[in-house]
Amino acid sequence: MADHCNLVSVLGLLLVLTLFHNPITVAGQTIPAVGLFTFGDSNFDAGNKQTLAKAFVAQGFWPYGKSRDDPYGKFSDGLIAPDFVAKFMGIPIEIPAALKPNVNVSRGASFAVADATLLGAPVESLTLIQQVKRFNQMKPANWNDDFIKKSVFMIYIGANDYLNFTKNNPNADASAQQAFVISVTNKLKNDISLLYSSGASKFVIQNLAPLGCLPIVRQDYNTGMDQCYEKLNDLAKQHNEKLGPMLNDMAKTAPGFQFTVFDFYNAILRRTQRNMNFRFSITNSSCCGVGTHNAYGCGLPNVHSKLCEFQRSYLFFDGRHNTEKAQEMFGHLLFGADPNVIQPMNVRELVVYPVDEPMRESWEPTTSTTVQASDSSRGYEFY
Repeated sequence: MADHCNLVSVLGLLLVLTLFHNPITVAGQTIPAVGLFTFGDSNFDAGNKQTLAKAFVAQGFWPYGKSRDDPYGKFSDGLIAPDFVAKFMGIPIEIPAALKPNVNVSRGASFAVADATLLGAPVESLTLIQQVKRFNQMKPANWNDDFIKKSVFMIYIGANDYLNFTKNNPNADASAQQAFVISVTNKLKNDISLLYSSGASKFVIQNLAPLGCLPIVRQDYNTGMDQCYEKLNDLAKQHNEKLGPMLNDMAKTAPGFQFTVFDFYNAILRRTQRNMNFRFSITNSSCCGVGTHNAYGCGLPNVHSKLCEFQRSYLFFDGRHNTEKAQEMFGHLLFGADPNVIQPMNVRELVVYPVDEPMRESWEPTTSTTVQASDSSRGYEFY
């Protein structure tokens, strides 16, 4: 009996020591102390645009940051999705803008910049490959190879490429659109490969939103309140369809390459089509701005933009960026949702997945039947 008690005591002590050594435990999995790095456009920009721009950036002024009483260059009324992912990963500080001087990058950094593209040379911004080059410049002085290999790299980019293409080529036929999608996705693959060769191994790729449903696009193309601009939605869908197969191939050929894809397209579309299921009153117009859909001018001192009374009832804060309420939802989905939303694994699973171990699962296309089955069993509110 005494031996049994001693064994229980020893096991209990080991358990306590383990919990104190690795204090962050989620759903039975211990989250290691790794970093989070983000790349892409304004959706993930933590304030880099403020550093690059010669003129003032509206996102540095009220009402941006309104929910936090701190307009610090993020394109929302408060925090953005990567902030919540970082919090769920146990990172005690907000992921800083890498281009700002004297910031704490010990647990990662944001290299994303508003107006970023994959192709071309955006004004006062950086293409994805330029962001990767900035990362490589900062790496030797800030992060070792082991830390980089275990850290998470989130990417959201491509929207500006398609918005610019559609604006400059309003009469492009199906073959021209297809050729452009191929050029954009090929460039994305090359840039991810460069980041992989720089030591990164764990990638979270967020697919494109339904671009035709953004308030700024509805306003620009006069779709009215109930319709989206389907030409841009079609381009986004063509782009998104190529991501999973492309990443599957990379995982097969690049040793240690691990990835997941967040279905941002349907996360936005579901909230647009069934807004009250997610407690959004307005999903086709912005909380802040001017025009038919309040899509322009938020934060600009010379524009008398409207500001909604209660931003948590809106899906979009400005013409193309979501409110903090929506951003928090997306953070939860990224970190812990099931394969109908993010696959082949969520961020929590990706973080604890052994480094250098081949992936056991691959990305699979989500069929309408699968989505309907998940909706009926768990409800739209879950997604």
